[in-house]
Amino acid sequence: MIRISDITMSQQAEGFCLSFREKIELAKLLDRLGADVIEVEGLHGSRTDALRIKSIAVAVTDSIVSAPVELNAQSIADTWNALQEAKHPRLQVCAPVSSVQMEYLFHKKPEAMLKAISETVSACAALCDTEYVAQDATRSESAFLHEAIRTAIAAGAKTVTVLDSAGTMLPEEFSAFISDLVAGVPELKDVTLGVGCDNALSMADSCVIAAVKAGVGEIKAAAYPVSCANLTSVARILAAKGADLGASVGIDMPRLSRCVEQIQRMCRSERSKTSMNVSGIREDEGIYLTAHDSCDAVTAAIEKLGYELSQEDRLKVYDAFMQFAEKRDQVGIRELDAIVASAAMQVPPTYKLENYVITSGSAISATAHMKLTKNGQSMEGVYLGDGPIDAAFLAIEQITGRHYELDDFQIQSVTEGRAAMGQTIVRLRSEGKVYSGRGISTDIVGASIQAYLNALNKIAYEEGEV
Repeated sequence: MIRISDITMSQQAEGFCLSFREKIELAKLLDRLGADVIEVEGLHGSRTDALRIKSIAVAVTDSIVSAPVELNAQSIADTWNALQEAKHPRLQVCAPVSSVQMEYLFHKKPEAMLKAISETVSACAALCDTEYVAQDATRSESAFLHEAIRTAIAAGAKTVTVLDSAGTMLPEEFSAFISDLVAGVPELKDVTLGVGCDNALSMADSCVIAAVKAGVGEIKAAAYPVSCANLTSVARILAAKGADLGASVGIDMPRLSRCVEQIQRMCRSERSKTSMNVSGIREDEGIYLTAHDSCDAVTAAIEKLGYELSQEDRLKVYDAFMQFAEKRDQVGIRELDAIVASAAMQVPPTYKLENYVITSGSAISATAHMKLTKNGQSMEGVYLGDGPIDAAFLAIEQITGRHYELDDFQIQSVTEGRAAMGQTIVRLRSEGKVYSGRGISTDIVGASIQAYLNALNKIAYEEGEV
């Protein structure tokens, strides 16, 4: 069985971006598809990164979740703390083996790099399954590459992956490179040998298949390939020619096209640096409560939605919940969101809406001209958007100089008729924490602006802005 390690998330810097929730959805899709390993981005120092890894780790049920660590003890501890709830966790130690990358990117001599590999892999292996990735392996000196691999295996690595980071090899060359490596490092028979290839010559798919013929057990590919092997192509080749190659693949082939189309649709979504990063309508996560549920049960459901409330706010939300639940058979996720938005963390407004003008139509781009006040001082801005609400939110961002991920946006009808009242719920995510705001108006754009400012004011209050 050839393991496929999907690297879609780890290649985002190369030309596309995904929101917090889209990354979780991507992981769920890959898990259902049967990807053996799902590689995630590493920690970059923010609380959001740790929450992202933890959320993915909990969401994935069958696949290995692999997170990279830096060559230091603090990175290992922080990454493991985020990853440890995964059913099948893997820590990934990436270290270059070519002279250029060792000295110019890591500022290490060969002896120092071997020491770092040994110490890092050993520390990771004491915690869980560990992979060592030899970056730029095809441009390294073979003697040093062999020594680095032996060092990693001796330290406890169960998977050793070599990368053609430059993507300069043809399939025949890469196959010969793998054969020489297997012959030169007998210890590889006791671990899984993996490969990854850059697609600089449009040969990544062919190279990883050639490596399979040479005896590798794991290949790196992506459902949305930017500069690597294509998961769809590789899986289909292995499924069709597995008997000839002496290999099989665990990908759910009937589900392949549908899952990959969903993933590619997410990754292709055009988002400029100024556009609102909306992750879409939230799916019902199976949260249903009744008036018989305790405060602890309601609090657990709220935490599952991503909120972190003080004890005082928990009691306020529970009181509001009970008033609502007594009139309903059950309370779902959207109702609970609205209750939290209206009852929790009510704060003095830092930003107040003075007025706004929205222009939109089928022949022109939506424009929002908005004026806010902060501490009695007027602030205004004009912005174009994909629609009136997008333009309004972007105008607020321009005025305040603040940008947050729009975690969710809901529109609900409160009353009936042509002059119906509309309710909007806006959820903003800051440093991994969710803040929600609520707005009600017969003008849905006005309600949306109210909700956005309500959530923004909660962030500003907690961050001490006055």
